[in-house]
Amino acid sequence: MPNRPIIPEFITVHLGSPDSNAENVTVPFADYIKNVASSEIFPTWPENALRANIYAQVSFALNRYYTQYYRSRGYDFDITNSIAIDQSFVYGRDYFDNISRIVDELFNDYVIKGNAVEPFFTAYCDGVEVQCAGLEQWGTVTLAEQGYTPYEILQYYYGDDISIVRNAPVENIPQPLPERDLTLGAIGNDVQQIQIRLNRISKNYPSIPKIYPVDGVYDTTTENAVREYQRAFNLTPDGIVGKATWYSIQRVYNAVKRLNDLESEGITLEEINNLFLINLSEGDTGSEVFELQYLLALVGSYNEELPVITPDGIFGPSTKSAVEAFQRSYGLDVTGNVGFTTWDQLYRAYVGILNSLPEGYFDSSTLPYPGSVLRAGSTGPYVEALQEYLNYIGNTYTEIPKIAVDGVYGPSTENAVRIFEGIKGFNQSGIVSSRLWNAITEEYRSLYDGSRATVGQYPGFDIE
Repeated sequence: MPNRPIIPEFITVHLGSPDSNAENVTVPFADYIKNVASSEIFPTWPENALRANIYAQVSFALNRYYTQYYRSRGYDFDITNSIAIDQSFVYGRDYFDNISRIVDELFNDYVIKGNAVEPFFTAYCDGVEVQCAGLEQWGTVTLAEQGYTPYEILQYYYGDDISIVRNAPVENIPQPLPERDLTLGAIGNDVQQIQIRLNRISKNYPSIPKIYPVDGVYDTTTENAVREYQRAFNLTPDGIVGKATWYSIQRVYNAVKRLNDLESEGITLEEINNLFLINLSEGDTGSEVFELQYLLALVGSYNEELPVITPDGIFGPSTKSAVEAFQRSYGLDVTGNVGFTTWDQLYRAYVGILNSLPEGYFDSSTLPYPGSVLRAGSTGPYVEALQEYLNYIGNTYTEIPKIAVDGVYGPSTENAVRIFEGIKGFNQSGIVSSRLWNAITEEYRSLYDGSRATVGQYPGFDIE
C-alpha cells in the first residue's frame, strides 16, 4: 500500500462482478465519484445529506484502493461496479450539476476513524430495500432535514471518533509493488513493510516467527519468517518475496486487521513511517547522508574506481563525485543523486564485501558497521563486539557500566549505549546507527592505541 493515503489521479473499474469477463475502464478519480454519486443518490436531497453521502463514497473507494483489496487477490483493477459488494457506476452516464459541483469540492477529503491513517471502510446501503450496520442513504435525508451537518450525519452512523482528512494530495501513482523481488540482503522501506505486516500476521498465525528488529534489512530472520508464511499459505517456501507472496501478505494483513470492515483495527502512523530517506542529492545533510558516505567509504576502500571520502553528514561535491563513480562502476544511471536503485546496489556491494572477507580479517582492528542498526533485541557477533568496545571505553569513562559480553542487545547494553551517546553529545536513542558505530569504534581505537607503548614510553601504568 502507499505510505500515506493520497488521492489517485485515476482509478480502474471492472464493469461487472470480480470474476466476470467484463471490461476494465480507467477514469479520473473525481469523475468516478461524480458517476457513483449521480447513480446512487438524488440531486433533490438536502445538500448536507448529499455531502455526507459523498464523503462516504469517497472513503469507501479509497479504502478499496489503499488496501489493494482486489489487486492483492490477483485482479488488475481497483474496484468493481457490482452494487452487491462495491458502488454503483454506470459507465458513460451524465452527472447532475449540483452533485458534480460538490464532488469537485470534496473528492480529496475522506473519513478516518480514531488514530488510524487509512481511509475508513464507510460501508453504506440505501436503508429502504437494504439495511446495514453502516450509513443508510435515505436516513441521511431525515437527519439533514432535522438540521444535522454532514459531519454530524457521519458521526451518527460511524461513531463520534471519526474525523475528516481534508485536501489530501492528488498524485498519479503506480500500484506499490516492489521494483524487484525481495531477497536476502535487500534493504528498503518495502522490506520494512513486509516485516511489519508479517509481525502482525504472526499474532494470528503463531507459526510465523517474529522479526526483530524491524529495520528494513532483509536478513536471515526475515527470510525465515517469509518461508514460514509461505508454508502456512501454500506458497513455494523459497524465502523470496515476489509478486505472489507480496500480494498474499497484503491480503492476509488486510484480513487480520479487518481493514475492509466497519470494525477495522486500523493502521497506525508507526506502521507506515518509513525508516529510509530514499532520495538524497547535493545539499542534503543529516544521518542518512552520513550512512551513505559510510557505505561509500568502505566500498571505495576495495574499489579503486571510487574516490576516498570522509563521512561528515554533508552531501557536498565530493560525495556527489563518489556517488557518480559508484553508479558508473556498477552500471547504474550516472545522476549523482541517490534513489532506491543506488541505495539497494550500494548496500548489496557493502554486505558482499563484508561476507567475502576471510574469518579473522578484522582481529587486529575494529569491525566495520554491520550494515543495519543495532537495537534492543539484536543478537550476534556484532552485538558482542559492541559490548567489548563499550567495556573497554568504560575503563576511561567510568560512568559507562560494565556489561556482559554475550551477543544479546539487552537493557544493560542499551543503557551503556545511551550513556556513551550522552557523553559524546548524541541524541540518546539507544540505537546504534552507522554514525554512532563509527564514533564508538573510533573512541575504542583511540583509547586502545593510546594505551600501547614502546620501550622508553610510559603509558601511566606498569608495562608487563
